[in-house]
Amino acid sequence: MKADIHPEYREVVFQDVTSDFKFLTRSTVASRETIKWEDGNEYPLVKVDVSSATHPFYTGQNKIMDTSGRVDKFRKRYAK
Repeated sequence: MKADIHPEYREVVFQDVTSDFKFLTRSTVASRETIKWEDGNEYPLVKVDVSSATHPFYTGQNKIMDTSGRVDKFRKRYAK
């Protein structure tokens, strides 16, 4: 392997800006902001728009499309 070509893999805090949900994980993403975590250490902070706390699939607020009427419209239109 070549030396010095890999990005730094370190602990990073991701924060959902809409719900203020935060979690600590490891990543190579770069950030200029930092945050003090629950353990007292400072970590780079990455702000995201959607996380598991606000995504419709995980919150159970996703919309189910009604396709039954679409099939009937298609059959009626092309039944000639």
